[in-house]
Amino acid sequence: MEKMKSPALESNDILFGSDPTERIVAVEPVDGSKMRLFMRRKGGVESRDEIFHPFMIIEDEALLDNFNGSWQTEGLSGANEYRHLVFFENWSECQRAKTYLHKKTGKPPSSPRAPYLFVSDPVHQYLLLTGKTLFKGLLFDELHRMALDIETFCAPGYEFPNPLREEDRIISVAIMDNRGNSQVFFGRDMNEEEMLLALGEKITSLDPDVLEGHNIFNFDLEYIAARARMYGIPLNWGRDGSRPKIRRSRFNVAERIIDYTRFEIFGRHVVDTMFLLQYYDVTARKLESYGLKSAARHFGISDDERTYIRSEDIKWTYDHRPGDLKKYNLDDAKETLGLSELLGYSFFLQARIFPFSYQNIFVRGNATKIDALFLREYLRKRESIPKPAGRRAFEGGYTDTFVKGVVQNVIHCDVASLYPSILLTYGLNPSREKLGIFLPLLGDLRTFRMEAKTCAGEAASPQERDYFEALQQTFKILINSFYGYLGTEHHHFSDPELAAEVTRQGRHIIRQMLQWLREHRAIPIEIDTDGIYFIPPPGMETETAAQAFVERLSESLPEGIEVAMDGRYRAMFSYKSKNYALLDFEGNMIIKGSALRSRGMEKYLRDFLSSMIRLLLEGRGEQVYELLNDYMGRLENHRMGISNLAKTETLAESPEIYRQKVSARKRNPSATYELALLSEREYRAGDQISYYVTGEKKRVRVYDNCKLISNYDPEHPDENIAYYKDKLMSFFKKFEEYVPHAAGQQAVRGKTL
Repeated sequence: MEKMKSPALESNDILFGSDPTERIVAVEPVDGSKMRLFMRRKGGVESRDEIFHPFMIIEDEALLDNFNGSWQTEGLSGANEYRHLVFFENWSECQRAKTYLHKKTGKPPSSPRAPYLFVSDPVHQYLLLTGKTLFKGLLFDELHRMALDIETFCAPGYEFPNPLREEDRIISVAIMDNRGNSQVFFGRDMNEEEMLLALGEKITSLDPDVLEGHNIFNFDLEYIAARARMYGIPLNWGRDGSRPKIRRSRFNVAERIIDYTRFEIFGRHVVDTMFLLQYYDVTARKLESYGLKSAARHFGISDDERTYIRSEDIKWTYDHRPGDLKKYNLDDAKETLGLSELLGYSFFLQARIFPFSYQNIFVRGNATKIDALFLREYLRKRESIPKPAGRRAFEGGYTDTFVKGVVQNVIHCDVASLYPSILLTYGLNPSREKLGIFLPLLGDLRTFRMEAKTCAGEAASPQERDYFEALQQTFKILINSFYGYLGTEHHHFSDPELAAEVTRQGRHIIRQMLQWLREHRAIPIEIDTDGIYFIPPPGMETETAAQAFVERLSESLPEGIEVAMDGRYRAMFSYKSKNYALLDFEGNMIIKGSALRSRGMEKYLRDFLSSMIRLLLEGRGEQVYELLNDYMGRLENHRMGISNLAKTETLAESPEIYRQKVSARKRNPSATYELALLSEREYRAGDQISYYVTGEKKRVRVYDNCKLISNYDPEHPDENIAYYKDKLMSFFKKFEEYVPHAAGQQAVRGKTL
């Protein structure tokens, strides 16, 4: 495969690491004092071992005076707290030293006040010390990825399959990789034990770098591991023939905590596409659910001939139409592979930059990744490292709403990367970052992003375009994370006082923009941290005129602060701060804000709201009452569809912890958790539950009147019509003031506050 041209950024040692070793696909610890590097070559994967001396960084050499072990100390330059780099013979010695210091100081390694800095992942340590990263010189298509999906039988009388129930079992296993290999191991062709053995042999023979699956951690791999234990089958899937290391773990996606069963396979990475969807939806907020089929339809990667089988029909299809089940299983693997290719590209590129394994890139926050860049460079320069600054409260960005209702001819302009631009324009550097790499690195990232955008526009092939587009998106995320890093609590070069100064400058710039707009007869509608929606002055109805107006606004601001026109819209519905809807000139509608599109509300309410807003934006507000009556009629006649009435909620903690809190009266009962406790399935934090409300009165205690959506019987509907009608009417009343009452009224005038 021909190697694509690459921007000069990959020669930046601070960003990509100083070691140029290419085509590393995995790094694994061996014997506590070596690291095994796996490199993908044309003929397959080669490996080699390198010496590894684990390390810690301590404040004072005297801390280890009475430690019974072998170590070497190297002094670090500068006056920061962590100034002594200590090397150990092997990993167990390093672990013993960590335990010793914990007991001696009373501070665990996770404490920002601990007088020692311990990095708990040996692979991360090795990459920090050497400057190596994964995947240099490797194209995404060259990474060997294999998707895995299983279908299971659930015994009659139970809702969910349980691998510990003997009569439950795996009935089909599908694999598909990005090299054209695919296969289904089927329960009518071999028994379950033979299927598990055949799967292991196939993984070993094809030798993928990555195993992928949708909910693969909390379902497929857990189920496979449990059934393998039942038969005494070792899952020797590692590149050294070892079994997976399995442990409970968790990570955060925005405000969400995800509990999962982590599988570590020697020499390989495991990627869960459900995690990718959750990352994507943090900013997009467009997904109806995190289910594979729903996501594949959302992204348009489902084939027209895609086979669909309801979960309750799996066993019947297995018995009567086995070919359909095989295709269904393989289609799941195919869509998993497609989702990973679409959403995993930027994480692949991040693995070239950050000193983490590919699998760990997915569960590390952006601030942690940025901190790792500084740690790596400070270690390379043998410079001392500061303790974290700790948390301090400070005022955030300026947001406001000046007009409510529907307005016409709206322009959105924003400051390109407002906070990073302020940092660079005013030369604001973290107070304890003594090497002076913060601002140059931020400036290089901004330059590299523009270079990558140019390369994307000039790409000679779709493959090149996708590469550079993913690259520039990755840089955009990193650039905007530099400001967020400053205000964090546990990172070494954070600076809350500087973060406060940046937001102060940001508020000042936004107010300058507001003043200029008003002086030039524009009407501001909404401010959202770094951008403004406004109605331009008369005579600005064309794209060219609007663009020229925004350019004049940009010229009025300090040098280095640039404003660009981000969009022009036929109409806008402004509801409240950060909650609005836009209608572009092609008829496309964009809805922003949890009050207007929250997944926390039932689908029938989201659909009603979306239809109502479109009527308002299109000047057909008088038809909203017809829409309301139609929805009421569909509810009364059981024509709404139970999936439209159901709520889907994510467990933020385990059901057992919930039970303890309710018993201790530390929280109120919840329908989601009560249903989880009643189910025979073992739910955990991060799992989702869909349920609907039963009963006859509009005022009911939901946690006492609810059912799982899977238990709904359309032949005997028992949804609470009065409850859902009342909820719709209460919901409508929140927006009634924006709905015209006079017949024939064509628009709602914006109401100035």
